[in-house]
Amino acid sequence: MPHPKFSLDGFCDLGAKVLDQLYPSWCVLCENELSGGRSICDSCHDLLPPISAPFCQVCSEPFQGKIDGEFKCPNCADLKFAFDFARSGMMRDPQTLEIIHRLKYGREIHLASELARLAAQAFLDPRFELSLAEKWPLIPVPLHYRRMQHRHFNQAAEIGRSLAKLADLPLLFALKRVRNTTTQTLLSRKQRLDNLRGAFALTKSGSKWLSKQRSGAILIDDILTTGSTVDACSKQLRRAGFSHVHVVTVMRG
Repeated sequence: MPHPKFSLDGFCDLGAKVLDQLYPSWCVLCENELSGGRSICDSCHDLLPPISAPFCQVCSEPFQGKIDGEFKCPNCADLKFAFDFARSGMMRDPQTLEIIHRLKYGREIHLASELARLAAQAFLDPRFELSLAEKWPLIPVPLHYRRMQHRHFNQAAEIGRSLAKLADLPLLFALKRVRNTTTQTLLSRKQRLDNLRGAFALTKSGSKWLSKQRSGAILIDDILTTGSTVDACSKQLRRAGFSHVHVVTVMRG
């Protein structure tokens, strides 16, 4: 008698049901009970505001009003970044920020998969058509090892792991942070750029990838604010040999 065929999706669904029985979960925003391994209910998910047109074609800053055609916001009009464009999935709002902070500072690592789903909305932008088709590597913005010792994980890497599965892209740890910079939160854009100068370097994994192919790359991070961090990373990647760099973040800061 032939063995029955098992579906991987069915096996995963069965595993989720078992976990639901053993460890029931609740929505992190409304605290309603959930199933299927989710951490945000559909109702709360639908209330989180995605970025939609019109928005800046460089940094994805949304514009409240009517603009016909593509445009650059005033902040980007006179700047030249090393990345081609940055696209955030979500607008800045208190609930999206709360989820990010609960992952980042509350160490609720299970929320990385939910944030990856929010970031994946950026891939609806048609400018990602080539990078998705050619399966450019997804590269997390790295943390310095001292900060890793304190936090024990890199939020960009955790989001990247889930996003790589959702988008069927390779995850590549191509960058390392070689200088422990001060926090960027209270710095001006010029101070941020000075703070990040020489902070990143290519890893052995990044060099190995480039020895086989010099495709583009997609940087992943949690929040885009001034763009100084992803710009510094992009400069290093472009100098190393990556042809193009696109940026994806969960939220526009």
